[in-house]
Amino acid sequence: MAQVQASPKTYDVAIVGSGAGGGVAAHVLANAGAKICLLEAGEWFDCTRQSKMFEWPYNVPHRGAGTRDKPWGAFDATTVGGWQVPGEPYTNAPGSDWTWWRARMLGGRTNHYGRISLRMGPYDFKPYSRDGKGFDWPITYEDLAPYYDKAEELIGVFGSQEGLENTPDGKFLPPPAPRCYERLIQMASKKLNIPCVPSRLAILTRPHNGRAACHYCAQCGRSCGVNANFNSPGVHIFPAMKTGNLEVRTSAMVREVTVGGDGLASGVCYIDKKTRKEVQVRAKIVVLAASCCETARIMLNSKSGQFPNGIANSSGLVGRYIMDTVGSDVSGVVPILQDLPPQNEDGVGGMHLYMPWWLYKEQKAGKIPFARGYHIEIGGGRELPGAGVLGGVAETWLGGGYGLEMKRNLRKLYGCDVYFSGRGEMIPNDDSFCEIDPNVVDQWGIPVLRFHFKWSQDEILQAKHMQQTFQEIIKTMGGTVTGAAGESENWGIARGGQIIHEVGATKMGNDPKTSVLNQYSQAWDVKNLFVTDAAPFVSNADKNPTLTISALGWRTSEYIADQVKKLNVKV
Repeated sequence: MAQVQASPKTYDVAIVGSGAGGGVAAHVLANAGAKICLLEAGEWFDCTRQSKMFEWPYNVPHRGAGTRDKPWGAFDATTVGGWQVPGEPYTNAPGSDWTWWRARMLGGRTNHYGRISLRMGPYDFKPYSRDGKGFDWPITYEDLAPYYDKAEELIGVFGSQEGLENTPDGKFLPPPAPRCYERLIQMASKKLNIPCVPSRLAILTRPHNGRAACHYCAQCGRSCGVNANFNSPGVHIFPAMKTGNLEVRTSAMVREVTVGGDGLASGVCYIDKKTRKEVQVRAKIVVLAASCCETARIMLNSKSGQFPNGIANSSGLVGRYIMDTVGSDVSGVVPILQDLPPQNEDGVGGMHLYMPWWLYKEQKAGKIPFARGYHIEIGGGRELPGAGVLGGVAETWLGGGYGLEMKRNLRKLYGCDVYFSGRGEMIPNDDSFCEIDPNVVDQWGIPVLRFHFKWSQDEILQAKHMQQTFQEIIKTMGGTVTGAAGESENWGIARGGQIIHEVGATKMGNDPKTSVLNQYSQAWDVKNLFVTDAAPFVSNADKNPTLTISALGWRTSEYIADQVKKLNVKV
């Protein structure tokens, strides 16, 4: 082992990761007066200075086109990382097909995620009690509701008060008006008794907490140059640094949590990626927020005499019960949208309307052949037709053509696309977990993760229901389905990890024998070790996880500050 370079000071708190979970921990604890060292594996990133949001396509790598490893071309301008990070592999066990997105930049995925901000509802915290599958959380919606309030009031979320079952309302800014195609989808949904309501996104529709409102350039995927959407650096980290209590170190690839003779965490060891030297940060409290699977990797690699199977892993559950979101897509074209006059329909960088799960009563009555539900994300509008349109529908509707005729025909189709994406709940299962690969290390010499993953019939039948529902909506609009999946394609269900909503791996609970963390995301085995990313999740509701990460992280951070005051955790 290379000689370790020890940091000369001891911090109150070391935080690993700078995304939604690490950022909120830094915000809350820095404002509480703690001296913090925050470690980020990627490079420094400030969206207000480094965003490529206003760049022309010819100034963006590949003119904004995607590559195999970075399929979303717009992200090339801001994202260091992707599905495969050079020198940082991961492996899949035989028969498994997990894909893992990693963002290597300050703020992590908060720089370019979809900003969808949905509260989990009362049912979502007690799923086992409803259908006997998975596990119940050790907390209720009422426990977390005040922290959802705090998170929304800080980051800024638009939405509407709807009073829907298990879809809690929040502290909302006004939503933007629906676009033309969204109104048509809403009309069709109403005929089918599917609720279609204003979406809930962490994008400012009016000035908020000193940040400017969105000006609807629809370039959110490249990060926001005016800081109008939620990103951890602009909302959490940079303000926390102004307290004088937060030091940020980038290019810090954390290898392990170190442990003292008393069995408590003593800090973390990381590799400085620029010097390739190993550095130790001493801290009285350690908060892991490296992202769900990376946090599990750090814990499993943190082996010592006290913890031969990894730190805080006496239950053997670190890495177990990883979950992703169930995803399946359908696209179509709608004739009524042909030949519309040119107009600006940019809006925010995402949907203005969405459909929350609506069949709770039918599911409870046994009329739905799968457990749990999904919400529907919609898209379309003023964009180029998809390959499905050009491959067949154009021929049917317009008769082909060449030169000027082809251009005129394509302009008729421009803006006729609609598409639907389901985002559904996966139930935790024993076949989905990550572990340390005994034979593979990354370029820093750190053992990598090996993934095991399996969808159950509940998820596959859910994807089937998505396919049927989305096609029915398109047909109700008078449209033609151009892209769908059938039984032979497993109903188009996305690969594990592909939706980038992985949660689980350090399950919280009421019993140290059946969970890794207590209800405050504090390790049962190591009382000064906490987790504030998605790893503590007990289930993976159909609500995108970022807002719940923020609320849980806020609750955990306030608990840390309170425990320090009570001398239950020493600083």
